[in-house]
Amino acid sequence: MPTQILGHSRAGVPIGLCHEGANRHDMKLLEATLASTPIARPIPTNEQPHGLCLDRGYDYDAVRQLAAQQHLEPHIRTRGQELAEKVRDPTWRARRWVVEACHAWMNRNRALLIRWSKKTENHAALMQLAAGLIALKKAHAATLAAAQPG
Repeated sequence: MPTQILGHSRAGVPIGLCHEGANRHDMKLLEATLASTPIARPIPTNEQPHGLCLDRGYDYDAVRQLAAQQHLEPHIRTRGQELAEKVRDPTWRARRWVVEACHAWMNRNRALLIRWSKKTENHAALMQLAAGLIALKKAHAATLAAAQPG
């Protein structure tokens, strides 16, 4: 299965993606994923810093340095942090990142869930199509919500 890395907005809408073979580590694709974002980010300020939510697979100094270079504040769950929270407070539940919902939306597309295409270019095109459809659906839902009175 190929490695796919998604950059997404706060609402889970994919805004950038990177596609490689399954033998590449996710952290090595982070820079390409950040560079694949087609829209320019606003300049972060001290009042509104830009966050970068990552899981334990990105818990490396190189990732933190890359985030600092991109003016992003990394939020990385370090190894063992969830277990320590659970031991301290038994009622604590792990916070699931928005990217999990984004991956679930991508996997609703059968051609992405089970890779039928042999060419990498075709699979990347299907991923871009799925990301565009997700963005279109979210924009349409936001337009409908804004048009409702009240």
